[in-house]
Amino acid sequence: MPLDELAAELSAGALVTDRDVIGTYSKDWALFSHVGEAAALVRAASVEDVQATLRFATAHRIPVVPQGARTGLSGGANAVEGCLLLSVAKMNEIVEINTVEQTCAVQPGVINQDLKKALTQYGLAYPPDPGSVAISSIGGNVATNAGGLCCVKYGVTRDYVRNLTVVLADGQITRVGRPTRKGVAGLELSQLFIGSEGTLGVIVEITLDLIPALPDPLTAIALFPEAADAASTVCDFMATGARPSMLEYLDGTSIDMINDYGDFGLPSGMGAMLLVQSNGDGSLEHAIEEMETFTRVANACNAAEVVFSEDPADSELLVAARRAVGPAGEKYANDHGGGELIDDVCIPRGKMREFFTRLDGIRAEHPHVLISNAGHAGDGNMHPCVFFDAGVEEATEQALAAFDAIMALGLELGGTITGEHGVGYLKKEWLARELDPVTRAMHLKIKDALDPLGILNPGKMLGVL
Repeated sequence: MPLDELAAELSAGALVTDRDVIGTYSKDWALFSHVGEAAALVRAASVEDVQATLRFATAHRIPVVPQGARTGLSGGANAVEGCLLLSVAKMNEIVEINTVEQTCAVQPGVINQDLKKALTQYGLAYPPDPGSVAISSIGGNVATNAGGLCCVKYGVTRDYVRNLTVVLADGQITRVGRPTRKGVAGLELSQLFIGSEGTLGVIVEITLDLIPALPDPLTAIALFPEAADAASTVCDFMATGARPSMLEYLDGTSIDMINDYGDFGLPSGMGAMLLVQSNGDGSLEHAIEEMETFTRVANACNAAEVVFSEDPADSELLVAARRAVGPAGEKYANDHGGGELIDDVCIPRGKMREFFTRLDGIRAEHPHVLISNAGHAGDGNMHPCVFFDAGVEEATEQALAAFDAIMALGLELGGTITGEHGVGYLKKEWLARELDPVTRAMHLKIKDALDPLGILNPGKMLGVL
């Protein structure tokens, strides 16, 4: 491969051939996902670097794996054999914050939390807040259509993308989406790239819609002896017309892991906990009414205890505990054989009680693994985690079987195999099961139209359609 030719077209130092450095960029956080040997790494510093890389890759028929912060959980950023890894992490500038239009333009490497902090001085907010908010990039959030804790009320990444600047497989650059808040001129092509996991093009700039700064919320927790009663509470509460700004679920196993990880003071010995917030759209009276409704519903569904607080410090501590699910699980895995598979199924809220009940059946069928469950209960997006001793063959086999059983259950209940983590390597076979034959054919036609040589992130999301 004539890498000198590529280096001449790139910014100084953008092309990396050091095998150790390439190795650190060759995978995300997913287990059981293939990692190939990349030919080189391009740490793009500009749009021109991205264009030059893709022109070179097209000319030489070389696969390209676009990458952001590599915090994904599905192997979507993993290297494929002989590829160029194309990292846009260094493209991390907030280009513009427009208070009149209530938009911002950012490069793909901007970290979600950094954007939120920058917006506070303008009285504006960008609501999508994945659990990895402090380390994941906006470009990666767009590539997987990330959601998070507030999406029950405020929606997911897709709901805030106004337009995208994209470099296509052959190096051409285009802008897709709308220049204004409203617009119906032509097909909404930007929607194709949101959630496409780098298979259709490389996003180099994103214009996001913003909203006024979010009011401080009230926070409540409800404790339940049984997980199924927590599910009933979610359904009955949302059926009242409630619009909580957060509605999160933790099972007893997740609570125990969090308490072992840090001093969050969560009560132990319970089957499940719901964490709910309401900001009342700025009305304290309305927020209190919503908390009172939640309390009434939870008590009717056999809650052992319900409490809520107006103290922002309480809210921050409880939300921090919820965000600690990931690192707490990682600690548990490291202490118990190193195996962790994080599932991500989204089901209709009305099926959540059945999901919890049948998840107990999956636990019983796989005694060599531990399955915890937490997630965004308000929109049915659950994250069961399968923990196992990776050094024990039977445990590893059961972990994979349990992971598959959870996805099968999600589909059987009318849900989807992924609500926000993406498909990547980890779930590519399952995507073919979820999509009907006509829809699979449509996906492949779109892929062929935008990437006729098949060089963009091959073998991942669309690999077995």
